[in-house]
Amino acid sequence: MKQNQTASVLRIRFWYGLLIAILLLFGIRLFDLQVIKHSYYRAAAQANQLKQYEITAERGAIYGNLNGERVPLVLNEIRYTVYADPQYIENAAEDALKIQQIIGGDATGYQQSMTQSGSRYQILAKQITKEHAEAIRQLKLKGIGAQPENYRTYPQGRVAAQVLGFVNNEGVGTYGIEQALNDELTGESGQLKAITDVSGVPLAANQENIEIEPVDGRDVVLSIDIGIQSQLETLLEEGLKNAQSTSGSALVLDVKTGRVKAMANYPTYNPDKYYEVKDASVFTNPAASAPLEIGSVMKPFTAAAAVNEGVVSPSTTYYDPAVYSVDGYKITNIEEDGGAATRSVSDILQYSLNTGATWLLMQLGGGELNEKGRNTWHSYMTEHFRFGQLTGIEQGYEATGTIPDPNEGFGLNLRYANTSFGQGMTATSLQVGAGLVSMVNGGTYFQPSLIDGYVGADGSTEATSPKIVNDQVIRPETSQQIISMMENVVEKNYISYRMTKPRAGYSIGGKTGTAEIANPEGGYYEDRYNGTFMGFVGGAEPEYVIVVQVNEPKIPGYAGSQAAAPIFGTITDMLINNIGIMPAL
Repeated sequence: MKQNQTASVLRIRFWYGLLIAILLLFGIRLFDLQVIKHSYYRAAAQANQLKQYEITAERGAIYGNLNGERVPLVLNEIRYTVYADPQYIENAAEDALKIQQIIGGDATGYQQSMTQSGSRYQILAKQITKEHAEAIRQLKLKGIGAQPENYRTYPQGRVAAQVLGFVNNEGVGTYGIEQALNDELTGESGQLKAITDVSGVPLAANQENIEIEPVDGRDVVLSIDIGIQSQLETLLEEGLKNAQSTSGSALVLDVKTGRVKAMANYPTYNPDKYYEVKDASVFTNPAASAPLEIGSVMKPFTAAAAVNEGVVSPSTTYYDPAVYSVDGYKITNIEEDGGAATRSVSDILQYSLNTGATWLLMQLGGGELNEKGRNTWHSYMTEHFRFGQLTGIEQGYEATGTIPDPNEGFGLNLRYANTSFGQGMTATSLQVGAGLVSMVNGGTYFQPSLIDGYVGADGSTEATSPKIVNDQVIRPETSQQIISMMENVVEKNYISYRMTKPRAGYSIGGKTGTAEIANPEGGYYEDRYNGTFMGFVGGAEPEYVIVVQVNEPKIPGYAGSQAAAPIFGTITDMLINNIGIMPAL
């Protein structure tokens, strides 16, 4: 009996001990899981349920001006990005087909994205309408979502297309203002870290959620006058057609600020449909990014340097031989110059004398082509008029152009004689225009700009001040003398330029440029030219500077006078008639 009782007690103690041991093991395991490895398993759980979303900042809008009011050039439109989290997808083939039936596209491609291993975020489609996004949400597919995003729209169509640029599929500003001010326009993205349910839907009330608000991009107000811009584009396109040219550019600058009022290029495109463009070169802004040999529009700059140095005056006369021999090459003029004769400095511009520009360079050297003259002229080109360097305009892909070194290389005197009339160097239309602004406003070089200001928190425009780079480009009296000489050019040549006669009370001056096109194999083509015209228009004094570039016109005659000058004339008429330039009293 005692043996049976002893055996029972032993069994009870064994099972009791075993139970205690099991409970102790569970306790140790729970302690290990809940205390020792709490952080590890919490992180593992969150890896499955914690999702991170980037909250895109709203890109800044871009405005122009019309009659003193802000007018939108670039705005944002809410569209949706459809995405998949492959971890939650249960039937990729079926889900892909359902999505394809709503938004179209490639169901196979959707399926491949939904089954992408190692990924938690796959974009299925962009720029989906609100209606389509809502239809997808109604399907309640696990792991499928639609996120709102801002996309760019261009209310004015193709107006100022190259100036504006566009935003590519990755949300990056490309070309124009969109590229140059990409950081300011983009702002700073926010972030949402959210605990989700088993379907990947964020649990809004969870205390683990973290949200960092985005900082929206700045709204910018351009100096572009939409009225001038749209008319300039029309006049340029018509003028190029009349000149039998397929491309060109034109720009209008404010003389008192250096700001761009209009900048047109042809051919152009619609930034709303940039993806339809076949030739990417149409995206660039040639007025700022395509330097060319500018030809005789350089002559007023050469004259300004010589007058400003005090070596000549507009009335100074000299004997022009009609040909100079420099470094074994001949520098000549056009046949219509009248041959060798006594000329004045003003005649050099009126008759566009290459030999006259060379003579001005000689005066900078004390009467001959030499190192002194080359260095002085190089200083004026690069330091005064700032050729050969970026202007700082708010445009993607601005080009510097080229100015030859005055002391290195061969044939330096010939090379610099050529630069005195705009050959053997290159510049953009914008550089030419900015230099002319400084020549006709009394000697102040403003950094060319497209920015008038930014939209403040209260909705008003916070204006930015023009940036003065150099306020002693030339003396004020030199500026007045150059204005008079350029007015004389138009007064004496307006008929051959196919322009209307300058009106009483208005200041209109200019200079043509016809430049041979360089042959990549050496030398110049004998039958290919670019035409340029730079000038100004105003009432009592110059108010706007205008530069016109016509590439390889086929119309008979000199490219500057027969192709570019008539376009300049239509632009001055437009500014006087439609923009309200008031005549001098």
